[in-house]
Amino acid sequence: MTAGVGGSSFEAELAAMEPAVAGAVPIAADELQQRVATAQAMMRAQGVHALYLDTSSNLAYFTGINLKPTERLHGAVIPAEGDIAYLSPTFEEPKTRTMLRFGADIRVWEEHEDPTALVIDTVRSQGYEDGTIAIDPATPFFTVDGMRKAGNRFGFSNGSAITAACRQVKSAAEIALMQVANNITLTVHKAAARGLAAGMTTAEVKLFIDAAHRKLGAQPAGGAVQFGEATAYPHGVPYEQTLADGDMVLIDTGCFVHGYRSDITRTYVFGAPTARQREIWDLEQRAQLAGFTAAAVGTPCEAVDAAARGVIASGGFGPDYATPGLPHRTGHGIGMDVHEEAFMVRGNRLPMQAGMCFSVEPTICIYGEFGIRLEDIAYLTEAGPRWFTAPCRSVDDPFGVEA
Repeated sequence: MTAGVGGSSFEAELAAMEPAVAGAVPIAADELQQRVATAQAMMRAQGVHALYLDTSSNLAYFTGINLKPTERLHGAVIPAEGDIAYLSPTFEEPKTRTMLRFGADIRVWEEHEDPTALVIDTVRSQGYEDGTIAIDPATPFFTVDGMRKAGNRFGFSNGSAITAACRQVKSAAEIALMQVANNITLTVHKAAARGLAAGMTTAEVKLFIDAAHRKLGAQPAGGAVQFGEATAYPHGVPYEQTLADGDMVLIDTGCFVHGYRSDITRTYVFGAPTARQREIWDLEQRAQLAGFTAAAVGTPCEAVDAAARGVIASGGFGPDYATPGLPHRTGHGIGMDVHEEAFMVRGNRLPMQAGMCFSVEPTICIYGEFGIRLEDIAYLTEAGPRWFTAPCRSVDDPFGVEA
C-alpha cells in the first residue's frame, strides 16, 4: 500500500482538525490605497485617464470590496489623478458604505436610470471631458456597450494592462495569506488520502474536502476528484467513479483565506503502484522539478513550460500538446483568482519578477489508462523560486510520512 494512503476514516480526520487561520492577517487599508496609487502611476504612463472596476476580483483587489456580480452595476472609478469614486445602486448605498475601507465618495443610480451613463458622468466630474477609459476585463459586454454609447467622446481600452500588471507581483502580505491557504490545503490533502477506502465515491471525497477546509477555518474553493482512467482528463469527467484497489487517485483542490487562494494537486496510487504507474509518476515528478528550477528573475515565463515539457518529451510523449503527453500549459499565475496572469506557456516572453506566484503542474495524460498531475504553487524571490508547500516525495510515499 502506498504510504499515507488509507487506514483512517473521514470522520476521524475531521474530528482531529482545529482551525488553522489564527495568524492570517487581512490586507490592510494602506496597502489597498498603495495599489490605487500604483495603478494611477501606470495610467499616467500609458495615457489612460480613468480605470473602471466592475464587480470582480479587481474591485476587491483595489478596494477590499468583495461582491457577487449581478445585472446591476456596482463598481468604482479610479481617475489618473484624484480620489476614487464608488458606484452603487441607490438602495445598496447604505450597505456599500459599510464596506468602504478608504474614501467616502459614492455615486448612486436609481432603478429606472442607465448606470453606464453614471460611469461616464463620474469620469467627467473627475476632470476629464474626453480621453481613454480603461475597462476592467471582467466587465460584461452589456456594460461596456452602454459606456461606449454614453461616452462617445472617450476611447476605451482593456484595463488588464493595469490590473494584471499590478496583481501579478504579490506583496509580502499577499504571500503570507497564500502561505496559510496552501498549508491548509496540503493538510486537507493528507487527511483525504488517509481517509480513502475501497468502494468510496468521488462525491464522498469532495464532500470531505469541503468540510475539512471549513473545519480548518478556510473557505473551500472546490476542485476535482478522479479515480482510475478518469485521472487522464485534466478537468475531470461528467460522471462519478468508485475507488478500487490499484486505481490512480487525482485530487485537485484549494481554498480561500481572506480572499487569497491555494491550489494543490496530488496524484498517487490506492494500493501498490505497477511498474507502468511508477515509471510515469517518476517522469511527472522530474518534469515538475525542471519547471520549478527554470524559474528565475528576468527569465521569460515560457521557460518554465519549456523545461517541464522537455522532460516529458524526453520520456517519449508528445510532441508539443499531443497526447499521450502534456496537452496544456505548465502553469498559471494565482492570487485572488485561481488563474491569473502571468501564464507559464509557450510564447509568453514576459520576464519573471520577484513576487510572482504561479503553479507548476505539467500533467501527463494517457487516455484509456490514467493521468498524473503534481501541482504545487511557487513564488519567485530575487534568489530564485520557493515552494509554498513541499512537493510530493515519491510514488511510494507521496506525503513523506516515512521520510
